[in-house]
Amino acid sequence: MIYTVIDVETTGPSNKVTEISIFRYDDAVLVDKFTSLVNPETLIPDYITDLTGIDDYMVSKAPKFHEIAENILAITQQAVFIAHNVSFDYNVIRNEFKALGITFNRKKLCTVRLSRKLIPGHKSYSLGEICQDLNIPIHGRHRAKGDVEATVILFQKLLEQPDAQDVIQLFLKKDAKEKKLPKNLKAETYNQLPKAIGVYYFKDKKGTVIYVGHATDIQKQVLKHFNSKAEKEVLLTQETVDIDFELSGSETIALLMEDAAIKEYNPKYNQVLKRAPKAYGIFSYQDRNGIIHLAFNVLKAAPSPFQILYSVKTCQQYLEKLCKQFNLCPKYCHLQEGLQECSNYQVQSCKGVCRQTESVALYNIRVKQAIEFSKTNSKNMILKQQGRHENENAFIMIKDSLYCGYGFIDKEEQMMTTEDLEPFLIQQNDNVDVQRILQPTLLSI
Repeated sequence: MIYTVIDVETTGPSNKVTEISIFRYDDAVLVDKFTSLVNPETLIPDYITDLTGIDDYMVSKAPKFHEIAENILAITQQAVFIAHNVSFDYNVIRNEFKALGITFNRKKLCTVRLSRKLIPGHKSYSLGEICQDLNIPIHGRHRAKGDVEATVILFQKLLEQPDAQDVIQLFLKKDAKEKKLPKNLKAETYNQLPKAIGVYYFKDKKGTVIYVGHATDIQKQVLKHFNSKAEKEVLLTQETVDIDFELSGSETIALLMEDAAIKEYNPKYNQVLKRAPKAYGIFSYQDRNGIIHLAFNVLKAAPSPFQILYSVKTCQQYLEKLCKQFNLCPKYCHLQEGLQECSNYQVQSCKGVCRQTESVALYNIRVKQAIEFSKTNSKNMILKQQGRHENENAFIMIKDSLYCGYGFIDKEEQMMTTEDLEPFLIQQNDNVDVQRILQPTLLSI
């Protein structure tokens, strides 16, 4: 077997390579090696320097990744890519090549997974811990060459284990199976899909969108479609010739983007809702003792609701929120039924109206304040969200209680008001499905 053992050091969050080391073996014989510092063209955080010892000065005159790309392609060609926690190193290198417009695709093996399978029972399988357990020296921990040399010895020890070859072949076959793509889809199209949160679009040979989905890891979710045996997924896979995507930064924005895209394209493989989600209304009424209750029911049975929600659970959560914020009684918010007085439910809030230790008049004042708060609080809001990359923020805009859309903005921009954000707004339509998507976020505020 021809294989390369690889380790990269990076800048941390932006995952730009600062050092790379590659040892190429033909069976057990070392046939080539390559080690180099790399100029990441960005600053290295102090905590990364503390960990690796690599600082900005050390890499300032080092080659940039594009200057060593040919070396990496040549030494890894037709070889299995081996690393400790291979997904990290592989994805870092693949993304560096992607930025250059080059597709990087290699079979891969993970010495973490192999170690767990072939030498079970260790407390930890981190490189430092497993090497300490096996008396493997690491000369230069968290430096690429030192970690590669240790990983080489670890892999050689793994090869000596019973059934090692069978396990390795099984892992290689599983890796190949996981990458089995539809016959009409180019491998480079799949390989360019990000392992990040957003929305993806399956397209047929005419360029028509036939399916829209969202995922926290787009590439992984797309692969699940290809590996599924369900009839619908098989038919979808057979028709797919292209896949497009949009990053969202947050799951809430991904859900909003997905909803808008489904309504725009009406994809044949998306299950169209035959009916709107059931709506519930939160309303108030006064009992014969003069106490104002808060309650919820299906919308058509809720008189003059002051809040509309779309599940029993969100109704309960919303009432709990009002209880906590305005010191209301869970019994009179119908979070507790069949008791003479509340037992504080899950909310430590009641001041004693259910035990006649607080006057009805004082209690009702707080109930009215809660109702007014509910009516006015959600009229105008900016919901801050995670951006698509580390230098960006995202936002969701609500005006006059209506969803207006979302947007993305550089972190360096000084935005103070809704008017400041409007130039960055991607306008969208409000609807029942959108309100249902936004409610968990609104309830958490």
